[in-house]
Amino acid sequence: MNLKLVLRLVLAVLVIGGLTFLAVQIGARRPASAPAVASGPQAGPGGPFTLVDSAGKPFTQDELKGRWNIIFFGFTFCPDVCPTTLDTLGRTLDLLGADRDKVRIVFISVDPERDTPAKMAAYLDNPAFPRGVVGLTGTPEQVAATAKAYKVYYEKQGEGDAYLINHSSISYLMDPSGRFARVLPYGMSPEDLATQVRDAMKRG
Repeated sequence: MNLKLVLRLVLAVLVIGGLTFLAVQIGARRPASAPAVASGPQAGPGGPFTLVDSAGKPFTQDELKGRWNIIFFGFTFCPDVCPTTLDTLGRTLDLLGADRDKVRIVFISVDPERDTPAKMAAYLDNPAFPRGVVGLTGTPEQVAATAKAYKVYYEKQGEGDAYLINHSSISYLMDPSGRFARVLPYGMSPEDLATQVRDAMKRG
């Protein structure tokens, strides 16, 4: 083999070897990336809010503590989803038996323009609805902030006094510490909803 070719091959091997050694040393000195760790507040629905109940008294997130709450957003002029949901949730609570009084329904209006405390009181006084429902409303800003905290969508549709509001139809089960426990989907039977609530209560 030509001597010059041999020398070139030897030189190439030495260069490659030197670069490899240098790369290994640099890599060894570089700190390993820290694994991703979740931090910050809980990402689930819920959080601080300030509204008023149907008697006009302030109601905040602290009022949720001490018992289980099923929270639903709607409005009193709602033609279908809201009355259906209230009826379904009422039958769900009736299926809980001895645990019935441990759970409360909280109905939050997304129509602050029309749903005054007095209107909420009159609406929930309907004997077709379950007893003990807490109706909440507030200023447009308060309602918007609460809906945002609970990740609820709502949008006014139409003009004049007969407008409707498109809104999220799911309900949220909150535990006695005021934290999100689980979603209760719209359209689920009272029997299945009661099973969901019982399971959450067993888990604490």
